Amino acid sequence: MQKFPWDNHSSVSEFILLGFSRDSQINTILFNIFLFLYLSTLVGNGLIVTLIHLDSRLHTPMYFFLSVLSILDMSYVTTTVPQMLVHLICQKKTISYVGCVAQMYIFLVLGITEGWLFSVMAYDRYVAICYPLRYKVIMTPWLCGAMAIFCGLWGISCSLVYTVFTMRLPYCGPNEINHFFCEVPAVLKLACADTSLNDQVDFILGFILLLVPLSFILASYVRIFATILKIRSAQGQLKAFSTCASHITVVTMFCGPAMFMYMNPGANASPERDKKLALFYNIISAFLNPIIYSLRNKDVKRAFLKLTGSSKASE
Repeated sequence: MQKFPWDNHSSVSEFILLGFSRDSQINTILFNIFLFLYLSTLVGNGLIVTLIHLDSRLHTPMYFFLSVLSILDMSYVTTTVPQMLVHLICQKKTISYVGCVAQMYIFLVLGITEGWLFSVMAYDRYVAICYPLRYKVIMTPWLCGAMAIFCGLWGISCSLVYTVFTMRLPYCGPNEINHFFCEVPAVLKLACADTSLNDQVDFILGFILLLVPLSFILASYVRIFATILKIRSAQGQLKAFSTCASHITVVTMFCGPAMFMYMNPGANASPERDKKLALFYNIISAFLNPIIYSLRNKDVKRAFLKLTGSSKASE
């Protein structure tokens, strides 16, 4: 087995992912449900990326960040769902130690990046509504690219801390993870050592990576709502608010469950609850994102009709 610097005392070469149930009939039903959600997520988010790329009218900062979000969502679910689907229909439900480390790290990179991207998207809406005349001057392509890279760098660096602190612990057995993928809280339960330091580190990182972006989002929306209330026309207020409603919904679905998962001490965590929370911010959120944005967005609908040949509808 390949050894990592933090793996000197580990005697476990692979882990068993218990998943959701040992009943084959239930697993078959779950397989069909999750396969549908996974394929729909890939199609929906892939369609958004394609529309934004092909339609020049969607080459704006808001849609640039939306395309990045869609790419993250497709990558996010692909990190966990294909393996989960295999385990639902196969007797063997193992993952190698190295595979577990890789899955944990990639999942964290994408999740942390997405969390910070939500704060960047809130800033974009803040500039668009509070400073509409200066929007194009402030939100330049260079700034948009720099903010997206910033989000990615946060994900890469902080995920490394999470993963190193988790996998530096000895894992002597048992090797059964009561989860459907290698997520930090579930893996920590198997460590044959005191995990109190990890609980503290996870709480501090959770504060930085969840509450800080949420504070930026809240501050942006306080200013946004203050500006909207100054609009005299009720129709104008509704139009301004509608541009933010989708983002608020998506942030709530993603960040709420993630906060419960990563800011709770490991001893207080319930495996069944954790699996449900992980399903929500990993699979359900990624599935609903394109629906939320496309159903409420006339520009995306117009781009889709243009792509399918309904040119009159896009004029």
